[in-house]
Amino acid sequence: MTNTNKRLVCIAIALLCISVSTNAQGKFVRVKDGQFLLNGKPYHYIGANMWYGPLLADQGTAGLERLRKELDFLKANGVTNLRVMVGADGMHKDDNKIVPFSLQPEQGVYSQRILRSLDIFLNEIRKRGMYAVLYLGNSWDWSGGFPQYLAWNGHEFVTLRNRKWDEYRKAVAQFQSCQPCMAAFEKHIRFIIGRTNSVNGERYVNDPSIMAWQIANEPRPFTEENIPAFVAWMKRTAALIKSLDKNHLLSSGGEGEIGFNNLKTFEVVHSDPNYDYATIHIWPKNWSWFKGTEVSEGFDNVVRHTKEYLAKHSSIMHGLHKPLVLEEFGYPRDGHSFSLDSPTSLRDDYYEFLFRQILDNAKNGGALVGCNFWAFGGSDLPQLNHTEWHIGDPLRGDPPQEEQGLNGVFTTDKSTWRLIKKYNEELR
Repeated sequence: MTNTNKRLVCIAIALLCISVSTNAQGKFVRVKDGQFLLNGKPYHYIGANMWYGPLLADQGTAGLERLRKELDFLKANGVTNLRVMVGADGMHKDDNKIVPFSLQPEQGVYSQRILRSLDIFLNEIRKRGMYAVLYLGNSWDWSGGFPQYLAWNGHEFVTLRNRKWDEYRKAVAQFQSCQPCMAAFEKHIRFIIGRTNSVNGERYVNDPSIMAWQIANEPRPFTEENIPAFVAWMKRTAALIKSLDKNHLLSSGGEGEIGFNNLKTFEVVHSDPNYDYATIHIWPKNWSWFKGTEVSEGFDNVVRHTKEYLAKHSSIMHGLHKPLVLEEFGYPRDGHSFSLDSPTSLRDDYYEFLFRQILDNAKNGGALVGCNFWAFGGSDLPQLNHTEWHIGDPLRGDPPQEEQGLNGVFTTDKSTWRLIKKYNEELR
């Protein structure tokens, strides 16, 4: 081979490497000029919360079949972005209000079965060209979460059932001053992000089906006095995650003003360059935007408050040149019923109002780029003889501590799925 031919071969190989690198890079969701980009094009979406998704493959052959069936259903309806829980913490097999299938039954000890189930989930969404947002911890006791880390390190395990609200928040606020708790959570982060998928051999850090990591589901300072420690912890944890993984996006998993105690804390946290985008949650029932079960009578007030909440957070993120995702929201069925036979006309109206906000932002280059409704209830429908989740019941969108059917969108809710599919098609 002549020197000229050798040079041509070298150039061809180099160009091929660049092409492969570019194609692989293009599969990851990126942020530029305050927008999500996928393969160089704007990326807007209406996705779902499916917190239980990574647990289904551990439920035997039927569970794996259910997982595949439900992912196919979601994909057929335009839903390709799923927000899911990495795993539960602690052993709570006899508690109907806490997820009994634990990823980390003891501090630093992992269930190989649940890890493999997570691997299978990521592999299945990858086959379908879907994306996952994975939250690494939880402020709430329904999955063990930070209360479990505190219990592992000398504190009492508190729940919203055995403590009043003020007692619960003061107890969990101790997490950001509990050095062994934070160190254990840091080890957990290193372990998960450093994992290699046992199904496809792909390192998590190189897996394009992961869109983003989140520090936790609804991280909160809980008290005014704890805000400085909370902000410092959020900053330190974000830096850790970004030092471990340069490919994936990072967000807090927070609710916005209500979760962060004020807008200033929300802005300070998300001004950190390690956070690629911000999230907010909107819970009209939990936040008393309607009274009791008056889902119809309070609807206008809910819409008004929602507009204000979206506007104030969008304004902050526009100033920070970062995207905003509404990643949790829900609304009960008509009459506040839990029966799947009840209509969802008010929920549909609320969903359409929110979907329209995202579509308008997509057209105008606004900060609100996507949403994940809470939650995909799945195809295994609730038993009508009880609304509380019992051990042995199938996992669904409504977590164990909530009434089954409260916010879950099931495969039988045809009018809601028509809206979801319609707006996803318009966004694309």
